[in-house]
Amino acid sequence: MELFRSVNIDWLGKKWYFLSFSLLFSIAGIVSMGQHWATIGSPVLLGVDFKGGTQVQVQFDQAPDANRIRQAMEAAGVKDAKIQSYGVAGANEMLISLPEQHDESSLDAGRQQIMNALQTHYDSTIGTRNVRNVQVVGPTVGKQLEKQALGATLLSLLGMLVYLWFRFQLIYGVAAVVAVFHDTLITIGFFALTNQEISLTVIAAILTLVGYSMNDTIVVFDRIRENLRLTRKETLPEVVNRSINQTLSRTVLTSGLTFLTVLSLFVFGGPVLRGFSFALVVGILIGTYSSIAIAAPMLVAWQEWRARKSGGASLLPAAKRARV
Repeated sequence: MELFRSVNIDWLGKKWYFLSFSLLFSIAGIVSMGQHWATIGSPVLLGVDFKGGTQVQVQFDQAPDANRIRQAMEAAGVKDAKIQSYGVAGANEMLISLPEQHDESSLDAGRQQIMNALQTHYDSTIGTRNVRNVQVVGPTVGKQLEKQALGATLLSLLGMLVYLWFRFQLIYGVAAVVAVFHDTLITIGFFALTNQEISLTVIAAILTLVGYSMNDTIVVFDRIRENLRLTRKETLPEVVNRSINQTLSRTVLTSGLTFLTVLSLFVFGGPVLRGFSFALVVGILIGTYSSIAIAAPMLVAWQEWRARKSGGASLLPAAKRARV
Protein backbone atom coordinates (compact mmCIF):
# COMPACT_ATOMS: atom_id res chain seq x y z
CA MET A 1 0.00 0.00 0.00
CA GLU A 2 1.42 3.37 -1.03
CA LEU A 3 0.03 6.56 0.47
CA PHE A 4 2.31 9.01 -1.30
CA ARG A 5 3.37 8.90 -4.92
CA SER A 6 5.86 11.16 -6.68
CA VAL A 7 6.76 12.88 -3.42
CA ASN A 8 9.54 15.42 -3.85
CA ILE A 9 10.13 17.03 -0.46
CA ASP A 10 13.49 18.67 0.18
CA TRP A 11 14.05 17.29 3.67
CA LEU A 12 17.69 18.31 3.85
CA GLY A 13 16.78 21.86 2.89
CA LYS A 14 14.85 22.04 6.17
CA LYS A 15 17.66 20.66 8.32
CA TRP A 16 18.15 23.91 10.24
CA TYR A 17 14.49 23.93 11.24
CA PHE A 18 14.86 20.35 12.41
CA LEU A 19 18.03 21.23 14.33
CA SER A 20 16.27 24.13 16.05
CA PHE A 21 13.37 21.86 17.03
CA SER A 22 15.71 19.22 18.46
CA LEU A 23 17.80 21.77 20.33
CA LEU A 24 14.70 23.39 21.83
CA PHE A 25 13.35 20.17 23.32
CA SER A 26 16.76 18.79 24.24
CA ILE A 27 17.76 21.94 26.13
CA ALA A 28 14.34 22.17 27.81
CA GLY A 29 14.69 18.56 28.99
CA ILE A 30 18.27 19.03 30.17
CA VAL A 31 17.35 22.19 32.11
CA SER A 32 14.43 20.40 33.74
CA MET A 33 16.65 17.44 34.64
CA GLY A 34 19.18 19.87 36.11
CA GLN A 35 16.48 21.41 38.29
CA HIS A 36 15.43 17.98 39.51
CA TRP A 37 19.04 17.13 40.26
CA ALA A 38 19.41 20.27 42.34
CA THR A 39 16.27 19.56 44.38
CA ILE A 40 16.08 15.77 44.74
CA GLY A 41 19.57 14.61 43.72
CA SER A 42 18.33 12.81 40.61
CA PRO A 43 17.67 14.08 37.05
CA VAL A 44 14.16 12.57 37.07
CA LEU A 45 11.64 11.30 39.59
CA LEU A 46 12.41 7.66 40.28
CA GLY A 47 9.75 5.11 41.11
CA VAL A 48 9.83 2.65 43.96
CA ASP A 49 11.73 0.20 41.71
CA PHE A 50 14.82 2.43 41.92
CA LYS A 51 14.64 4.56 45.05
CA GLY A 52 13.19 1.93 47.35
CA GLY A 53 9.88 1.97 49.20
CA THR A 54 6.64 0.09 49.63
CA GLN A 55 3.66 -0.26 47.30
CA VAL A 56 0.46 -1.98 48.38
CA GLN A 57 -2.32 -2.74 45.90
CA VAL A 58 -5.63 -2.92 47.76
CA GLN A 59 -9.04 -3.94 46.44
CA PHE A 60 -12.13 -2.51 48.13
CA ASP A 61 -15.66 -3.89 48.22
CA GLN A 62 -17.02 -0.52 47.13
CA ALA A 63 -15.61 2.39 45.13
CA PRO A 64 -12.78 3.79 47.27
CA ASP A 65 -12.47 7.45 48.19
CA ALA A 66 -8.88 8.66 47.66
CA ASN A 67 -9.32 11.66 49.98
CA ARG A 68 -10.66 9.47 52.80
CA ILE A 69 -7.80 7.04 52.33
CA ARG A 70 -5.31 9.90 52.51
CA GLN A 71 -6.95 11.17 55.69
CA ALA A 72 -6.80 7.66 57.15
CA MET A 73 -3.08 7.45 56.39
CA GLU A 74 -2.41 10.80 58.06
CA ALA A 75 -4.55 9.90 61.09
CA ALA A 76 -2.45 6.78 61.55
CA GLY A 77 0.77 8.75 61.29
CA VAL A 78 1.67 7.49 57.81
CA LYS A 79 3.21 10.52 56.13
CA ASP A 80 3.79 11.31 52.44
CA ALA A 81 1.74 8.38 51.16
CA LYS A 82 0.98 8.49 47.45
CA ILE A 83 -2.52 7.27 46.56
CA GLN A 84 -3.82 6.58 43.07
CA SER A 85 -6.51 4.52 41.40
CA TYR A 86 -5.32 1.26 39.90
CA GLY A 87 -6.53 -1.09 37.20
CA VAL A 88 -9.67 -0.88 35.12
CA ALA A 89 -12.70 1.19 36.08
CA GLY A 90 -14.99 -0.68 38.44
CA ALA A 91 -12.25 -2.87 39.91
CA ASN A 92 -12.25 -0.72 43.09
CA GLU A 93 -8.48 -0.96 43.42
CA MET A 94 -6.04 1.60 44.79
CA LEU A 95 -2.27 1.71 44.79
CA ILE A 96 -0.84 3.12 48.02
CA SER A 97 2.88 3.94 47.99
CA LEU A 98 5.23 4.96 50.76
CA PRO A 99 8.47 6.80 50.01
CA GLU A 100 11.89 5.25 50.42
CA GLN A 101 12.90 4.07 53.87
CA HIS A 102 16.48 4.59 54.94
CA ASP A 103 16.32 1.49 57.14
CA GLU A 104 15.70 -1.55 54.98
CA SER A 105 14.33 -3.49 57.95
CA SER A 106 11.45 -1.00 58.18
CA LEU A 107 10.32 -1.47 54.58
CA ASP A 108 8.08 -4.46 55.28
CA ALA A 109 6.63 -2.59 58.24
CA GLY A 110 5.30 -0.05 55.74
CA ARG A 111 2.87 -2.64 54.44
CA GLN A 112 1.53 -3.29 57.91
CA GLN A 113 1.26 0.46 58.55
CA ILE A 114 -0.91 0.88 55.49
CA MET A 115 -3.21 -2.00 56.39
CA ASN A 116 -3.55 -0.88 60.01
CA ALA A 117 -4.40 2.66 58.87
CA LEU A 118 -7.11 1.37 56.53
CA GLN A 119 -8.60 -0.98 59.13
CA THR A 120 -8.59 1.59 61.93
CA HIS A 121 -9.46 4.83 60.17
CA TYR A 122 -11.09 3.86 56.87
CA ASP A 123 -12.87 0.51 56.89
CA SER A 124 -12.54 -2.10 59.62
CA THR A 125 -13.60 -4.85 57.18
CA ILE A 126 -10.40 -4.46 55.15
CA GLY A 127 -8.48 -7.68 55.57
CA THR A 128 -5.54 -9.47 54.01
CA ARG A 129 -7.88 -11.05 51.47
CA ASN A 130 -8.21 -7.58 49.87
CA VAL A 131 -4.47 -7.04 49.50
CA ARG A 132 -3.79 -7.92 45.85
CA ASN A 133 -0.07 -7.24 45.69
CA VAL A 134 2.76 -5.89 47.83
CA GLN A 135 6.03 -4.61 46.39
CA VAL A 136 8.86 -3.84 48.77
CA VAL A 137 12.18 -2.58 47.37
CA GLY A 138 15.12 -1.60 49.53
CA PRO A 139 17.39 1.32 48.65
CA THR A 140 20.33 -1.01 47.97
CA VAL A 141 18.33 -3.11 45.53
CA GLY A 142 16.97 0.07 43.96
CA LYS A 143 20.48 1.36 43.28
CA GLN A 144 21.44 -1.93 41.68
CA LEU A 145 18.37 -1.80 39.44
CA GLU A 146 19.24 1.77 38.48
CA LYS A 147 22.75 0.77 37.40
CA GLN A 148 21.46 -2.27 35.53
CA ALA A 149 18.86 -0.20 33.68
CA LEU A 150 21.49 2.32 32.60
CA GLY A 151 23.85 -0.47 31.60
CA ALA A 152 21.17 -2.23 29.55
CA THR A 153 20.43 0.97 27.62
CA LEU A 154 24.08 1.73 26.90
CA LEU A 155 24.85 -1.85 25.90
CA SER A 156 21.93 -1.88 23.49
CA LEU A 157 23.26 1.27 21.82
CA LEU A 158 26.77 -0.19 21.63
CA GLY A 159 25.49 -3.46 20.16
CA MET A 160 23.55 -1.62 17.46
CA LEU A 161 26.57 0.53 16.63
CA VAL A 162 28.69 -2.57 16.09
CA TYR A 163 25.95 -4.23 14.01
CA LEU A 164 25.58 -1.23 11.70
CA TRP A 165 29.35 -0.87 11.44
CA PHE A 166 29.55 -4.34 9.90
CA ARG A 167 26.22 -4.18 8.06
CA PHE A 168 26.83 -0.76 6.48
CA GLN A 169 29.74 1.53 7.35
CA LEU A 170 30.87 3.07 10.63
CA ILE A 171 29.33 6.46 9.80
CA TYR A 172 25.94 4.80 9.33
CA GLY A 173 26.21 3.28 12.80
CA VAL A 174 27.35 6.53 14.39
CA ALA A 175 24.51 8.47 12.77
CA ALA A 176 21.92 5.90 13.86
CA VAL A 177 23.20 5.76 17.46
CA VAL A 178 23.29 9.57 17.71
CA ALA A 179 19.68 9.67 16.48
CA VAL A 180 18.59 7.06 19.02
CA PHE A 181 20.46 8.86 21.82
CA HIS A 182 18.64 12.04 20.72
CA ASP A 183 15.31 10.16 20.99
CA THR A 184 16.14 8.79 24.43
CA LEU A 185 17.28 12.17 25.74
CA ILE A 186 14.11 13.95 24.59
CA THR A 187 11.85 11.17 25.91
CA ILE A 188 13.48 11.27 29.37
CA GLY A 189 13.36 15.07 29.17
CA PHE A 190 9.58 14.87 28.74
CA PHE A 191 9.38 12.79 31.92
CA ALA A 192 11.35 15.47 33.75
CA LEU A 193 9.22 18.28 32.31
CA THR A 194 5.96 16.56 33.27
CA ASN A 195 7.21 15.34 36.69
CA GLN A 196 6.45 11.70 35.94
CA GLU A 197 8.24 8.84 37.63
CA ILE A 198 10.54 6.48 35.79
CA SER A 199 10.05 2.84 36.73
CA LEU A 200 11.28 -0.45 35.32
CA THR A 201 8.34 -0.54 32.92
CA VAL A 202 9.42 2.86 31.58
CA ILE A 203 12.94 1.50 31.05
CA ALA A 204 11.38 -1.37 29.11
CA ALA A 205 9.54 1.20 26.98
CA ILE A 206 12.78 3.12 26.34
CA LEU A 207 14.55 -0.07 25.24
CA THR A 208 11.59 -0.79 22.97
CA LEU A 209 11.93 2.72 21.61
CA VAL A 210 15.65 2.16 20.93
CA GLY A 211 14.88 -0.87 18.78
CA TYR A 212 11.92 0.76 17.04
CA SER A 213 13.78 3.95 16.17
CA MET A 214 16.82 2.00 15.00
CA ASN A 215 14.67 -0.17 12.72
CA ASP A 216 13.09 2.93 11.17
CA THR A 217 16.52 4.43 10.57
CA ILE A 218 17.86 1.24 9.00
CA VAL A 219 15.00 1.23 6.48
CA VAL A 220 16.00 4.71 5.30
CA PHE A 221 19.71 3.81 5.29
CA ASP A 222 19.07 0.67 3.27
CA ARG A 223 17.25 2.67 0.61
CA ILE A 224 20.08 5.23 0.54
CA ARG A 225 22.59 2.42 0.04
CA GLU A 226 20.64 0.90 -2.83
CA ASN A 227 20.15 4.26 -4.55
CA LEU A 228 23.85 5.01 -4.28
CA ARG A 229 24.55 1.81 -6.18
CA LEU A 230 22.02 2.63 -8.88
CA THR A 231 23.22 6.12 -9.67
CA ARG A 232 26.38 8.20 -9.49
CA LYS A 233 25.04 11.26 -11.26
CA GLU A 234 23.02 12.70 -8.39
CA THR A 235 24.59 14.51 -5.49
CA LEU A 236 24.41 12.88 -2.08
CA PRO A 237 21.72 15.31 -0.77
CA GLU A 238 19.58 14.45 -3.79
CA VAL A 239 20.02 10.72 -3.18
CA VAL A 240 19.16 11.10 0.51
CA ASN A 241 16.08 13.21 -0.20
CA ARG A 242 14.86 10.74 -2.81
CA SER A 243 15.44 7.80 -0.46
CA ILE A 244 13.46 9.43 2.36
CA ASN A 245 10.61 10.26 -0.02
CA GLN A 246 10.55 6.69 -1.35
CA THR A 247 10.20 5.25 2.17
CA LEU A 248 7.76 7.90 3.37
CA SER A 249 4.62 5.80 2.81
CA ARG A 250 6.08 2.89 4.74
CA THR A 251 7.19 5.21 7.55
CA VAL A 252 3.79 6.89 7.90
CA LEU A 253 1.86 3.60 7.80
CA THR A 254 4.08 1.75 10.26
CA SER A 255 4.62 4.61 12.67
CA GLY A 256 1.04 5.83 12.39
CA LEU A 257 -0.53 2.48 13.27
CA THR A 258 1.95 1.89 16.09
CA PHE A 259 1.29 5.38 17.43
CA LEU A 260 -2.48 4.79 17.48
CA THR A 261 -1.94 1.58 19.43
CA VAL A 262 0.24 3.14 22.14
CA LEU A 263 -2.02 6.20 22.26
CA SER A 264 -4.91 3.87 23.08
CA LEU A 265 -2.81 2.35 25.86
CA PHE A 266 -2.08 5.82 27.19
CA VAL A 267 -5.72 6.92 27.15
CA PHE A 268 -7.40 3.72 28.29
CA GLY A 269 -4.64 1.71 29.97
CA GLY A 270 -4.93 3.35 33.39
CA PRO A 271 -2.20 4.42 35.83
CA VAL A 272 -0.33 1.12 35.68
CA LEU A 273 0.51 1.52 32.00
CA ARG A 274 0.67 5.32 32.03
CA GLY A 275 4.46 5.65 32.24
CA PHE A 276 5.10 2.83 29.75
CA SER A 277 2.61 4.16 27.19
CA PHE A 278 3.68 7.80 27.67
CA ALA A 279 7.28 6.88 26.89
CA LEU A 280 6.19 5.11 23.71
CA VAL A 281 3.83 7.89 22.60
CA VAL A 282 6.63 10.45 22.85
CA GLY A 283 9.31 8.05 21.63
CA ILE A 284 7.55 6.90 18.47
CA LEU A 285 6.90 10.47 17.38
CA ILE A 286 10.48 11.53 18.10
CA GLY A 287 11.97 8.28 16.74
CA THR A 288 10.16 8.60 13.42
CA TYR A 289 11.19 12.24 13.18
CA SER A 290 14.84 11.53 13.99
CA SER A 291 15.29 8.90 11.27
CA ILE A 292 14.48 11.63 8.75
CA ALA A 293 15.69 14.78 10.47
CA ILE A 294 18.75 13.62 12.45
CA ALA A 295 20.28 10.39 11.11
CA ALA A 296 20.09 11.12 7.36
CA PRO A 297 21.44 14.71 7.60
CA MET A 298 24.37 13.39 9.64
CA LEU A 299 25.45 11.25 6.69
CA VAL A 300 25.42 14.28 4.42
CA ALA A 301 27.21 16.50 6.96
CA TRP A 302 29.93 13.88 7.40
CA GLN A 303 30.41 13.56 3.64
CA GLU A 304 30.54 17.34 3.17
CA TRP A 305 33.20 17.57 5.87
CA ARG A 306 35.11 14.70 4.29
CA ALA A 307 34.91 16.30 0.83
CA ARG A 308 36.21 19.64 2.14
CA LYS A 309 39.04 17.90 3.92
CA SER A 310 40.12 15.90 0.86
CA GLY A 311 39.34 18.63 -1.67
CA GLY A 312 37.10 16.29 -3.65
CA ALA A 313 33.42 15.52 -3.92
CA SER A 314 33.27 11.76 -3.60
CA LEU A 315 29.97 10.20 -2.70
CA LEU A 316 29.30 8.38 0.54
CA PRO A 317 30.29 4.73 0.11
CA ALA A 318 27.33 2.55 -0.74
CA ALA A 319 28.28 0.26 2.15
CA LYS A 320 28.31 -3.49 2.05
CA ARG A 321 25.83 -5.32 -0.12
CA ALA A 322 22.92 -6.68 1.84
CA ARG A 323 22.85 -10.42 2.31
CA VAL A 324 19.69 -12.10 1.10
